[in-house]
Amino acid sequence: MKKAKQPGAWISISVFALIMLSQAEKINAQSTTKLPGLFYDSHFHLTNYVQEGITVQRFLQIMGNDVQRSTLFGIPLQQQWSYGNSGNFAPTYYLASDAPLYYYSFTDAFIAMAYKALPAKDQVKFDPMITGFNPADMYAADHIRRVLKTFPGVFSGIGEFTIHKEFVSSKISGEVSSLINPALDSVLSLAAEAGLVVLLHNDIDMPFPKPGQKPYLLEQMGSLFRRHQNATIIWAHCGLGRIVRPVKEQLAMLEDALTDPQLKHVSIDISWSEVAKYIVATPETISATAALINRFPDRFLFGTDEVSPADSKAYMAVYNTYQPLLEKLTESAREKVLKGNYARLFDAARIKVRAWEKAHAGN
Repeated sequence: MKKAKQPGAWISISVFALIMLSQAEKINAQSTTKLPGLFYDSHFHLTNYVQEGITVQRFLQIMGNDVQRSTLFGIPLQQQWSYGNSGNFAPTYYLASDAPLYYYSFTDAFIAMAYKALPAKDQVKFDPMITGFNPADMYAADHIRRVLKTFPGVFSGIGEFTIHKEFVSSKISGEVSSLINPALDSVLSLAAEAGLVVLLHNDIDMPFPKPGQKPYLLEQMGSLFRRHQNATIIWAHCGLGRIVRPVKEQLAMLEDALTDPQLKHVSIDISWSEVAKYIVATPETISATAALINRFPDRFLFGTDEVSPADSKAYMAVYNTYQPLLEKLTESAREKVLKGNYARLFDAARIKVRAWEKAHAGN
């Protein structure tokens, strides 16, 4: 496993967090109802940046008995194949071309039809998500309403959608998304009204920041979340990426958010192999992260962030990478992070969204 270049940035939570590890084990020792399988996947892409991937039937085979539930969404962005840029080379990933990305709204209909083709016994395993909207567009909320009314009984949330993401945001055609755009406020307001879970990607910092430069995104994101305290929000990847590394006092910053009563509606997912490389970099990073999760076991979710994996080995790679962390969690915290928190958030969303759909049918 690749080592993080600056593991100290991830573990700068203070000695207090490490001391709390043993105390949290006692506090959270109470048992949690065991749910079947190894984990529920809070972050899964069925298709890639050119809208290709495996079938949902194939994904069911890959899940087997190990994964009993999963979110289901594509990628809202399409990588343009610009002949003038790459010639006969057909890019399938956003880093493989200088050509722009554009929003691909058909992804929602594709996911809905894939879900509806499943028998009822398999549908219950999935929570499809709406992603095909432009969060910089004041009509974005209208798109979400339209999808819910066109495909009632299907969707449980919105996302993963992106506001700030290294190398992606600047490639998208049109207006750049922003945390202070009222279009995003309208999306989150609708999510709260309809009961949709929100899975939001927003980097914690810019790539290659200057030393001592304060991440302006933290203040903007905190303000956004506080404006929408009735929404159920999952912040993807702790705000990290390939280049966007943990900021100074990363875990202390997360601790501040988790203790803020105005942010109790916000959870954090630890999906993606890129996040894992920071968390499992050293014994110290593992212990410090485990200490934080054991203190706040109701606020973290596990996800793979896999994109159309070819087989079970590829799909299970992130889960296997996280084993050193999972072993440090209390039994109760581990159950919640891997399955319990997913079930709690998405079970509630299913009930609320179905009620919203019924109330707005025919309108």
